[in-house]
Amino acid sequence: MTQAAEEDAGDRINPTVFYGSAVAIVAFALFVMIFTDAANAAIGAALGWISNSFGWFYFIAVVIYLAFVVAVGLSRFGKIRLGPEHSRPEFPLLTWAAMLFAAGIGIDLLFYCVVEPVTQFLAPPEGDPETVAAARHAMQLTFFHWGISGWGIYTLVGMSLAYFSYRHGLPLTIRSALFPIFGNRIEGWIGHLVDIAAVLGTVFGIATSLGIGIIQLTYGLEYMFGIPDNQLTQATLAVAIVAFAALSAATGVERGIRRLSEFNMLLAVLLVLFVLLVGETRFLLNALVMNVGDYVTGFAGMSFNTYAFDPPTDWLNAWTVFFWAWWIAWGPFVGLFLARISRGRTIGQFVAGTLLLPLGFMMVWMSVMGNSAIGMIMEGAAGFGEAAMENPGSSIYLFLETLPWTALTTIATTILAIVFFVTSGDSGSLVLSNFTSVLKDPNSDAPVWMRIVWAVIIGLLTVALLFADGLGALQSTTVIMGLPFSIVLFLVMAGLFKALRVEALKEKSHVHSLSAYLSGRTSPAVHPGAESWAQRLERAVSYPTRREAIDFLRDTARPAMEAIRGELEPKGMGVAIEEETDGDTRLTLRISHEDAEDFVYQLWLRRSMVPSFVPRAQSESAAYYRAEVCLFEGGQGYDVMGYTREQLIDDMLDQYERHLAFLHMQAREVGRTGVLPDDDAAPGKAG
Repeated sequence: MTQAAEEDAGDRINPTVFYGSAVAIVAFALFVMIFTDAANAAIGAALGWISNSFGWFYFIAVVIYLAFVVAVGLSRFGKIRLGPEHSRPEFPLLTWAAMLFAAGIGIDLLFYCVVEPVTQFLAPPEGDPETVAAARHAMQLTFFHWGISGWGIYTLVGMSLAYFSYRHGLPLTIRSALFPIFGNRIEGWIGHLVDIAAVLGTVFGIATSLGIGIIQLTYGLEYMFGIPDNQLTQATLAVAIVAFAALSAATGVERGIRRLSEFNMLLAVLLVLFVLLVGETRFLLNALVMNVGDYVTGFAGMSFNTYAFDPPTDWLNAWTVFFWAWWIAWGPFVGLFLARISRGRTIGQFVAGTLLLPLGFMMVWMSVMGNSAIGMIMEGAAGFGEAAMENPGSSIYLFLETLPWTALTTIATTILAIVFFVTSGDSGSLVLSNFTSVLKDPNSDAPVWMRIVWAVIIGLLTVALLFADGLGALQSTTVIMGLPFSIVLFLVMAGLFKALRVEALKEKSHVHSLSAYLSGRTSPAVHPGAESWAQRLERAVSYPTRREAIDFLRDTARPAMEAIRGELEPKGMGVAIEEETDGDTRLTLRISHEDAEDFVYQLWLRRSMVPSFVPRAQSESAAYYRAEVCLFEGGQGYDVMGYTREQLIDDMLDQYERHLAFLHMQAREVGRTGVLPDDDAAPGKAG
């Protein structure tokens, strides 16, 4: 494909996915706003059918998702990098943690940190309320709903998208994870349906979070400034927040979303430390340790507890089933965002970070806030508990009234809610734009205008659901829309596992072809073109300039590739030599294998700093150039600058024999070729 053709094919709208999902969402929103009673009846009927028929399925599905990602992270696949082998993380650990925290949890943690522990304490699904046992079980359920189970869903989607996009050059969309199952058919109606299901689930999941945020913010505005808590205020607030979200999304990940996430993480840490220090610190620390123990020891039982003999149906629909559907609905959104910010990390690092970092903060946050609220009720503040349950949006503000510096903490909480609101909205509009676009590069994002359009659509749906039945409608539609994508996630798991098996075969083929690799390292007495020890030493301590490196590609590397092409083309094999000078300079040898993965051998000119121990007389400047080898799966980390023509031919044949061994093992063990994409632009763009 020519460069002009690639540009025409990339960075454009995907009409089927964009119009199909956008029209459906807008039509639904208008239906809810105009025919509110009929919409509520339809939503209620659908919720009842799904909860009664598929409640058990949500329990099983979430356990399987989590078990899969943990097994992959701990296996030999955990060493595989989400990107080329030479890639490294774009964001430092703390920034990365702040961004995944803000996008993956956001305002919901602020909304539920008081109301859920209080509700589970005063109205538990089983057992007597307002007892010590009820207090421990309330925190156990809170940890369960906000813990590692939900993050397993995000990890599965993010790991799959990052692997297929950054390691194999496929678009950063859900359909890419299904390539090992459906092959090129993902470009047809199968892929469109999968992406539309992901978009619908994402939009309803985000709308639920933003609706919850509006409920809380309208109470906060009434509490602080006397602004009436009504539908007009909610609609006005939705318009204002969506405008800020669109502005933030337009600035991109590196500026707007990153800075807001870091600010919010810092503010959240300061708030929870304040509550810890001004409250009963010793009690809260003891309770935290106890809550962690209760969560760990009771995790397996809670994961499978469907209350089969005496099911509290209303409680399940409002809590566990809702939360699992909510996490699933948010899966495409947060998963794509995590993939977008995680290029260069290994699978093991990604799994550990996305599961453990948010879990640690969640445990501290929920335990400190929840136990403080439960402690107040146990000490006699029964009115506080009842008010929190009747108006969940008020719970955090009523709780802060009992602490010092109420005005300051209330303002801080409102700012925290607004920024959480904006980070959820801007991340969501960015992700939805990428889902509904065709991007020529996984590192690029959709146009600004499309992000603004999606921010408006999210706002419209949020307002429609708030006008329908407030929190109940938000929760009900999330449970309904989470079901289709929960099925897609099983296909994502199957596709990723199939691809990782092929990845393992590549590593195994290296061992099988090692004898041939070693046989190419001959001495000058056996091979006249081989390098003497003196020449090898001279090459090791030389630091060539860019001009010398370019001359090496022209005078040595290209003739070596031409020699291989001259041998293979008469045998009917397709061989191409490509040279690129835009940005990084690289020379590529490509050998085609029809339905199997092509062999790609690239030489990249990399600028490096001369080591400090090298005498200045041995180098002309502080920098020198390396000719590093890059294969289809990424950089190999070694330099061939200064090799002779024969040595380069030997090295290319070593790697080619390894590739052939991989193709033979793939055909024998996997049963077919073409399990992974043979994207002819992937190696070059992976760098």
